Amino acid sequence: MKKTVILYTDGACSGNPGLGGYGGILMYGEAKREYYGSEKHTTNNRMEVLAVIEGLKRLKYPCKVEVYSDSAYTVNAFLNGWIYAWKKNGWKKADGKAVQNVDLWEELYALTHIHEIEFHKVAGHADNEFNNRCDELARGAITELRKSLTPEELAELSEVKQTEDNL
Repeated sequence: MKKTVILYTDGACSGNPGLGGYGGILMYGEAKREYYGSEKHTTNNRMEVLAVIEGLKRLKYPCKVEVYSDSAYTVNAFLNGWIYAWKKNGWKKADGKAVQNVDLWEELYALTHIHEIEFHKVAGHADNEFNNRCDELARGAITELRKSLTPEELAELSEVKQTEDNL
């Protein structure tokens, strides 16, 4: 019988695109394990999906996983069946446009064949202590990343952002 694991996740971005971070909490019984990470140039949606992927990748064997996220983008892809239609249509949406973040969706889709996953939407920045903690982890990851960058790297990221804003 598979163990049931609870996974709370959140993603954040400073600028969108911009510096991004994700955080998560894996819980099994009394055990609780937090994780977080960051990327230099990303979007909030990428961080939301990556938060789930990184949590699932930390599981050592197939589990039942209850995923809780405040990301409608992530949760609705499964609850509304979008991801199955996207895959069937060669990663194109109903309007024929390419699905964004295909690399992450493919990885998450593959993980759904290892684990038995149920997605749950939670309200963001509300009274859910675990969602709030994931938000803290994601934002903390961005702060750590920002502190680790040289002034030149920060200036380069700012230039990229200004260029994208003008497109």
